[in-house]
Amino acid sequence: MQIIDSGMGTGFQNLIGGLRSKVIRSLRLATLLFGLLGLVWANNAYSASKSILVLGDSLSAEYGLARGSGWVALLQQRLQAEKFDSSITNASISGETSSGGKTRLPALLQQRPDIVIIELGANDALRGLQLSATESNLRAMISAAQQAKAKVLLVGMRIPPNYGRDYTEKFFSLYATLAQQTKVPLVPFLLDGVADKPELFQADRIHPVAQAHPVILNNVWSGLKPLLAK
Repeated sequence: MQIIDSGMGTGFQNLIGGLRSKVIRSLRLATLLFGLLGLVWANNAYSASKSILVLGDSLSAEYGLARGSGWVALLQQRLQAEKFDSSITNASISGETSSGGKTRLPALLQQRPDIVIIELGANDALRGLQLSATESNLRAMISAAQQAKAKVLLVGMRIPPNYGRDYTEKFFSLYATLAQQTKVPLVPFLLDGVADKPELFQADRIHPVAQAHPVILNNVWSGLKPLLAK
């Protein structure tokens, strides 16, 4: 007959129970630590300091607006609100053409921006310039920025149909073609959600009022945010 010491059995059970509790606590602690590390990694991915260069025309230069109400200024506020440690240089000039932007860009790239937003070409089209020249200038700017190790966000535009359907459609499509060929993200149309609302434009019917710029910012943000995370 086998005799089992009940005291020894109870002690063994207590030992097993204690070990099980320690293992469970260790697993919970490990899970918590991995979760915290994941949050740190995610935060670092989004909050690493990045400098942004905006190279645009009057649509980005707050033409006819109070200082701080244009989409670029609103972008700085958005970055701060979403905890992105990023700075912006707005090198936009009213009336700027793609040729002017190409000329100015090399000096601006000496600041070593991480991201370059190119919002140019509309003034070329409004002046009826050759689309081949606009395409060439934009391509040169994209190439220069990429060679400087900057990521590029290309911003597309449309022009009024009174310039002729063929010209206006070819102008609009050149942005998508360039983005595909140079492998850069594209904001298809800067004024999407604005262009068809006359009340969102100033008296010249070309430049949006301040109330339109949050919409414009959202258009740009959809293409910019993924670049901030890389």
